[in-house]
Amino acid sequence: MAAQQAHYDDNVIAVIQDRLENLNKSERKVAEAILRNPKAATRYSIAALARAADVSEPTVNRFCRSFSATGFPDFKIRLAQSIATGTPYVGKNISQEDSVAEFADKIVFSTIASLDKARQGLSPKALAEAIDHLIQARQINFFGMGGSAPVALDAQHKFFRFNIPVMSYDDSLMQRMVAAGSGTGHVIVVISYTGRTREMVEIAEMARANGATVIGITAPDSPLSKVCSVALEVSATEDTEVYMPMSSRILHLTIIDILATGVTLKRGVDFQPHLKKIKDCLKATRLPVE
Repeated sequence: MAAQQAHYDDNVIAVIQDRLENLNKSERKVAEAILRNPKAATRYSIAALARAADVSEPTVNRFCRSFSATGFPDFKIRLAQSIATGTPYVGKNISQEDSVAEFADKIVFSTIASLDKARQGLSPKALAEAIDHLIQARQINFFGMGGSAPVALDAQHKFFRFNIPVMSYDDSLMQRMVAAGSGTGHVIVVISYTGRTREMVEIAEMARANGATVIGITAPDSPLSKVCSVALEVSATEDTEVYMPMSSRILHLTIIDILATGVTLKRGVDFQPHLKKIKDCLKATRLPVE
């Protein structure tokens, strides 16, 4: 915990983001100018940043000192160090006052940050174990409800190419029946952003009790994570003001891509002609490029 706090304190972008609401009007304009493009801000002169924020140069200096920097040059060094540690979370809750450009930036930046956080946090060991289970499966089923249902369907679209029986289910009753009928050699991939949906946890427990392998794509240390054979744990900071899954859905789709790529590579070069045959069959359905 102390190490995490130290890392947070060193990340000036994260500190600015957390303090944004408490800054006065002028300081907030400086903060927002930096958060719009942190990398560009490292190349600004103090005059350029003042112009970008529409404030005076003394205001920029005061802002830098309020974040424990001795001045603007020192602040730029800390800003560059924060960028070097990984993509910062620079998104913020979308508000009614946002322009199209502003809320578009918030969504894109928060998604990029969530993906980078997942990249750093995903366990290569867990991924390798999940891929091994998928390679050896006699049948694969993908379960997702609500916002996770399209991810399960996307997984079915990718995995059908591997000559393994595969289906996706988004109805809890169907999922329960499939879990009850599962056994050794069956792999069920359960996708849940929160990992706290009661039905999903119960279904995962049922599938494992019947001998199936259960792979969870879900939140760290969630109830679902704890009952899975293998847990691929990722978390995303969702905007609670927008009632749609955004970053979490992109994260889960990315993990499906990682798993599908892992299965492809494990199958080896002898499997490549099969994948090419499936791809080539679509050529006749497409209009020529003009």
